[in-house]
Amino acid sequence: MDDIETLRKMIADARRVVAFTGAGISTESGIPDFRSPGGIWTKYRPIEFGDFLASAEMRRESWRRKFATEETIKKATPNAGHRALARLVETGKMSAIITQNIDGLHQTSGVPDAKVIELHGNSTYATCLDCGERHELDAIRSAFERTGEPPECAKCAGLVKTATISFGQAMPELPMARAQEETAACDLMIVLGSSLVVYPAAAFPQIARRNGARLVIVNRDPTDQDDSADLVLHAEIGPTMSRAVGVN
Repeated sequence: MDDIETLRKMIADARRVVAFTGAGISTESGIPDFRSPGGIWTKYRPIEFGDFLASAEMRRESWRRKFATEETIKKATPNAGHRALARLVETGKMSAIITQNIDGLHQTSGVPDAKVIELHGNSTYATCLDCGERHELDAIRSAFERTGEPPECAKCAGLVKTATISFGQAMPELPMARAQEETAACDLMIVLGSSLVVYPAAAFPQIARRNGARLVIVNRDPTDQDDSADLVLHAEIGPTMSRAVGVN
């Protein structure tokens, strides 16, 4: 039995599967990994959350970067890996997708919002840091290109930021709690495209393993958690998951 057939059987035998996805699943849709050559962090030093709060210039720079890279995310579409996970959710085999990604491609692939747990937020819209009001990017971009000033909330005049988690910003409590619950309840976790180096998110596969779940890692490169996994596939995610799930 080859590795993909082994993965297919592990999925079939599982009662409750949870996926844990990282940048690698979205690079196959044309979205660069922030850390990889050509990624934004190779061009710019990340803006710390405290600097965003303290400096109007840092807020302007944050929005300049956002709109300079926005077209890449807007043009990206779900790939075979996203579609395979959507099928597993649709059939009831997969209870949740815990993701480090901020591109919204799991939802675009057909996975309901309630089944996607975004640990690092979502870059496809913005929120007010004071009142939580949601703001759409098209309106922000139009005003920013006209005035060059960072946006303020029309409701409360608070600072508006993309709905992502920045360096130095607290992890979102509700998604972290939901991820903890899903991790504890699953009997199979499939890690897809994560280097498993960003904590606390990278602890979830370890927690699943300690709770008795089987662990599969599908990633192009080795990770620090390969030795603790039941199955490791150093392969492209889309073709691998398509064969394992039986979708195109």
